[in-house]
Formats: sequence, structure tokens, C-alpha cells
Amino acid sequence: MRRVRYEHSGGPEVLFLEEAPVPAPGPGELLVRAEAVGVTLPVVRKVREAPEPIALGGEIAGEVVALGEGVTGYATGDRVTGLVFGHGYADYALLHTAMASPVPDGASAVDAVALVRSGLVAYGALHAARPEPGDSALVTAAASGAGHLALQLAGLRGARRVVAAVSDAGKADFVRTLGADDVVTYDAGSWGEPVDYVLDAVGGALLKPAVAALAPHGRLVAYSSGGGTVEAYDLLVGAKSVIGFQMALIARGRPQTYERWRTELWELFLTGALKPVVHGEFALEDAARAHAVIEGRANLGKVVLVP
Repeated sequence: MRRVRYEHSGGPEVLFLEEAPVPAPGPGELLVRAEAVGVTLPVVRKVREAPEPIALGGEIAGEVVALGEGVTGYATGDRVTGLVFGHGYADYALLHTAMASPVPDGASAVDAVALVRSGLVAYGALHAARPEPGDSALVTAAASGAGHLALQLAGLRGARRVVAAVSDAGKADFVRTLGADDVVTYDAGSWGEPVDYVLDAVGGALLKPAVAALAPHGRLVAYSSGGGTVEAYDLLVGAKSVIGFQMALIARGRPQTYERWRTELWELFLTGALKPVVHGEFALEDAARAHAVIEGRANLGKVVLVP
């Protein structure tokens, strides 16, 4: 089979395609013939920043072709999606049943990787914000794989006004088509009228203006891998709060919540209420181009590899 790998940290240029044996599923694992693989900012960052090479994992979707020992509830030929922690940029990948879920009729593999993981992150971050009907919201990275879903979900949860924060004014039309009432760029001097909650997928230097954008008693949900620091005084003067959110803790510690959110996401998709957007579908050998799109903040929606 073909697999994307790299041997030292760097930009997209360090990725290369190699031949590798098809892996055998271990206990509790499914061997999946990958039809779609999601490209995420955390993986792109790790390629550039991690001290040692990592297996390029992430969301996959495809057909089950073999079962590991002890697997129940799945059969060969099933269509599944889920998060892999080993090699995912490949023709075949190993998916543990704890991280797997069926792809319903009416959805493609590309739909699945555009919706499930990014959607769960967006859904969970929104839940952490404790939104109330009539609240106002601001979403950073609003054109990204998770951000464009968070933008829509905020509206679906009753936000009276949703602000999209983006890196480039050229993304304004895209986020407006998804329900943004207002659009601001990161370098704007002010992000406009204060909001009740911010969903932040960027972190770093953007945390300060994100906190400043909050109304008194506002909530900032930080779900970025970008780090950053918030000044306690900036929270104190407006009785504001910062809430950290990580999906892995929900998946491991609250599996029933994880499953309920996943079911609700599929319902929203199948009824047409939630519309995941795919920026582009790249062949496996074009993984470097896919990473370059993410690094350049050029994507409008989800970036997907299609083996």
C-alpha cells in the first residue's frame, strides 16, 4: 500500500510517499480501506514543530476489510469513520472500535471526515460555552474545518448575532453564506460590539483581542493547539472567564456524551441543517499541497485527502 511519511520536521516539503505493508488489525481494531482522510491543523503543526517524526494520523472514513480479535458490532463491508492514532495518510489504516462509528446511508466518506471529528470539536466547544438563546457569539478561524461548523452551530443554538473572525477579508463572502452576521479580520483595531462568548481555535497572540471582544460575564472557550497567555486582570475587570476544551477527554472519559453528540451531528447533517464544506480533495501523493493550504490559511472549509 501507499503511505505518506516524513523523517525530520519542516514544512509541507518534507512529506513523501512510500510503499509499506498493509497492517494487520490487532485486538479490537478494524482494518479500513481509506476513502477519505481529513487534514487538520494540529497534525500540520506537529510536522513542523514536533522534535521527532510522528505517524500522520487523524480522521479517516472508508470500508472495513478485516476485523481484529474480539471485534463485535462490525463486519467486513461496513462503512465507518473515526480517529486513528497511527498512520492515517495511507491506503489502509487501523481504526480501534472505541473511536469508530458507522457512516449512515446518504453520506459519503468525504462527508464523514468533513463532519464528524471537526464537528464534534465545534459542538463540544459550543457546549462548553454554555450558550443561551439570544446570546451573541464570535468564532475565530471561522473558515476552517472546525470553525465553519462552529459558526453554523452557534446559529442553530439560538445566537441572535454571530461574528466570524478570519485571517483575510477575502473569506468574508464564504462565512456570510454560512450565517455570519458580521465579519472581522484579526488585525482589525476593534472586533466590534462585545459578544457573550467566543469560540477560539487559534490561540497565541489572538487570545488578547478575543478576551477584549467579550462583554461583561462573557466566556472564552479555548480549543486551539496554538497555546498563548491570558492576563488575569483582563478577566477580573469584566468578570470574564476562560474555559479550556479538549475533545480527547470527552471521548475517553464521557463516551455516552461523545456518542450522543455524534448522533446529533449526523441528524443535523441528514436534515440539511448543518452543511460541512470541503475546500478541496487531494490525492495521497499531493499531501504536501494539502498541508500548504492549511499552513497558508487558505482553506475555506475542510481539506481532505482521497486515496
